[in-house]
Amino acid sequence: MSFAVTRSLRPLAALLLLSGCASMGPLEAAPPSQAGQHAQPALMAGGYEYQLFVPQGAPIASLEKDGAKFPLLLFLHGSGERGSDVARVKAHGPPKIADRDPDFPFILISPLLPEEEDWDIDKLDAILDHAMATLPVDPARVYLTGLSRGGHAAWRWAAQEPTRFAAVAPVAGRGDPATACALKDLPVWALHGDRDDVVVPEGSFAMARAIRACGGRKSRLTIYPDLGHNAWDPAYADPALYLWLLSHRRGIED
Repeated sequence: MSFAVTRSLRPLAALLLLSGCASMGPLEAAPPSQAGQHAQPALMAGGYEYQLFVPQGAPIASLEKDGAKFPLLLFLHGSGERGSDVARVKAHGPPKIADRDPDFPFILISPLLPEEEDWDIDKLDAILDHAMATLPVDPARVYLTGLSRGGHAAWRWAAQEPTRFAAVAPVAGRGDPATACALKDLPVWALHGDRDDVVVPEGSFAMARAIRACGGRKSRLTIYPDLGHNAWDPAYADPALYLWLLSHRRGIED
């Protein structure tokens, strides 16, 4: 993402970042000297390492004093980034953007999936639980996104625990329509290329139809014309996606 994209978020994001203040505990995982994006160790044996980003625009040293809380975005990468080097998660999407722009308006967590594994919701829950306990996160503004294999997991995690998130944005992912009714009250924006032959766009179409059939009216679907599997470049380069996420708060009707 270019600097201009994030800059266009700042006027609204500055207001949304600082709304919903409450008391908080100490910021253990990201002390004041570590604003920016840094690798974090796994929280348990067999758990996921992850990248943690804290925006420079949020002066960490003052957070405990003024009680500000911030939106949290969880990003799940695709198959191509699996491995043992946690820096690989910065190849695409929000962690790539945050690495270049210290004012990206979210606390951002990007776990690393080991080679040949699939996303484990229990391990992801452990990271989210830890973040909620140690970072100044607004519990009403927790957002989830992922691409390809990470998009599959975003659908799955959101359907399994829809009340954990304020909004979800699966990119080039495939959900299970049998779980769609769990998502009828959750804002979902699915994005897909119409020529994707790796994860065919029917994976997103089917979820959109199933959510609608369950009475859901908070989902939307973007299909990019003449685009293959890489829907993540246009999706994550669009400021509208981040503004849409920030416009939603859990427990508040849209």
